[in-house]
Amino acid sequence: MDTHPQSIKKLYYSIGEVSKTTELKQYVLRYWETEFKQLNPSKNKAGNRTYRQKDIDLILRIKDLLYNQKFTIEGARNMLSGEEEMPIETSVESEAKTGVDLDLLIKIRGELKSILEDLRQ
Repeated sequence: MDTHPQSIKKLYYSIGEVSKTTELKQYVLRYWETEFKQLNPSKNKAGNRTYRQKDIDLILRIKDLLYNQKFTIEGARNMLSGEEEMPIETSVESEAKTGVDLDLLIKIRGELKSILEDLRQ
């Protein structure tokens, strides 16, 4: 008999489960909700946050932008809003077609948007 629990994909996850999965503190997740309008988990009748898989994917993308690619919060916000405007195409497909590293261009675009915002203020 197999005693190992099977990984079951759920529709909703609690903030505690998301915290463990993403290796982020719960207060960080709550703070990011205030900084990134795209991150808006619904709440159940008790008022607890309920995250869907798309929310977790977004959290992991934000974490990558902030921690690995060293974006500022504003830069990451600009990157995410820029990604919504662009058609989705993998960087491998894009690079094969044009010979240009799409991820690098997206990063540069986000930083330029951030600089432009600073200049406007």
